[in-house]
Amino acid sequence: MKKQIKTTEAIFPMPVLLISTFNEDGSVDVMNAAWGTMLARDMVALNLTETHTTVKNVKARGGFVVHIADAKHVVEADWFGCVHGSADHDKFKKSGLTFEKSTLIDAPIINELPIAMECAFVEYQNDETGIGVIGKVLRTTVEETKMKDGKVDVDALEAIAFDPYTHGYYKVGGRVGEAFKDGLKLK
Repeated sequence: MKKQIKTTEAIFPMPVLLISTFNEDGSVDVMNAAWGTMLARDMVALNLTETHTTVKNVKARGGFVVHIADAKHVVEADWFGCVHGSADHDKFKKSGLTFEKSTLIDAPIINELPIAMECAFVEYQNDETGIGVIGKVLRTTVEETKMKDGKVDVDALEAIAFDPYTHGYYKVGGRVGEAFKDGLKLK
């Protein structure tokens, strides 16, 4: 039997995405954003309000990088969600992480995180049904140690997901089936 619970602002589980941009002065800004998804194979959508420093930076710089947070960096990932960029200008420096400037867009790539999607800003949707930041993925890079047979090894990646009901982080892993194959057993 199912029991009704309070609906939260998200569908569980939510990916933990770290969005990196450059501030006006060239320093690095990173925010923890669980509200993101792919709109198409090369388009990303981030449900973020214009009050975020990151959104202002995306609009000003024309680009951003979406990183997949992993279990190894859960403390840093949470840190980027605890402190607003305008409240602590040294937020990135305090994380102990490092970066390289993208060669495609005006945004930083965090070296320690296993996946980076470099995105060009396309538009900001802010009407009643608008999603927020829309970006075109120009390049996706993955740490070689997180790959197997030329594809991302989800177990090695140790991506984390956010549970909006308990405010917990959970490691994603453990393959349980074969997509577009297991269901055919019911044919």
